[in-house]
Amino acid sequence: MIELKTPSEIEAMKPAGRFVGSILKDLKAMTKVGTNLLDIDDYVRQRIESCKGAESCYVDYAPDFGTGPFAHYICTSVNDAVLHGVPYDYKLKDGDLVSLDLAISVDGWVGDSAISFVVGQDADPEDLRLIKCTEDALVAGIAQAQPGNRLGDISAAIGDVARSQGYTVNVEFGGHGVGHVMHGDPLVPNDGKAGRGYRLRPGLVIAIEPWFLATTDEIFQDPRDGWTLRSEDGSRGAHSEHTIAITENGPQILTVRD
Repeated sequence: MIELKTPSEIEAMKPAGRFVGSILKDLKAMTKVGTNLLDIDDYVRQRIESCKGAESCYVDYAPDFGTGPFAHYICTSVNDAVLHGVPYDYKLKDGDLVSLDLAISVDGWVGDSAISFVVGQDADPEDLRLIKCTEDALVAGIAQAQPGNRLGDISAAIGDVARSQGYTVNVEFGGHGVGHVMHGDPLVPNDGKAGRGYRLRPGLVIAIEPWFLATTDEIFQDPRDGWTLRSEDGSRGAHSEHTIAITENGPQILTVRD
């Protein structure tokens, strides 16, 4: 069921969004060559435990698309992994492409956001182009989140950006409603037809999250952890996400990182 938030409820969601955004901003600045993924996970744990009213949305989360409960505080996807990456004992290398996806509840309201970046100095220009495409697609999708538009307008804008830059789009996983739970209705695919689908209304809060792979749109679930989604051909992936509220005055980003 799609739930619309009141203006006061959207205000109540902002602390969670700001908290998630601030952690991702700090992690991007802190993550270097040699940083261990488990240290990233532990840093998020400490930040959550230090914030009154904050709870992880990931620990013990067990949806039908994963194998067993997720046991960590953040998703860390590296190189050919693009979604749901499980932190493990791995030290990042120069040139690794890292995607960090974080969802936290504060006082019962959820913020959900993701960023991708390259670690170190040896960045492949193609990785940077892929990351920028997800960011451009996110901007385009948010721009279409206007009252009176349709859900398909957001999806079409995302897909158009991907195709214009030579990437294909997988629609198995995409954006979603956000509120008291991390994953709610409606689904927000990363491709679609403009003018189709649910009519956008003030009070709708959604996560918009373009993710693309360099040379394929096919993924598989890593059998070693039952969660991490990797590209079928080993090519790299990138992921950008914001939680936004649709208001009378247009979209408002709740997971700001500035």
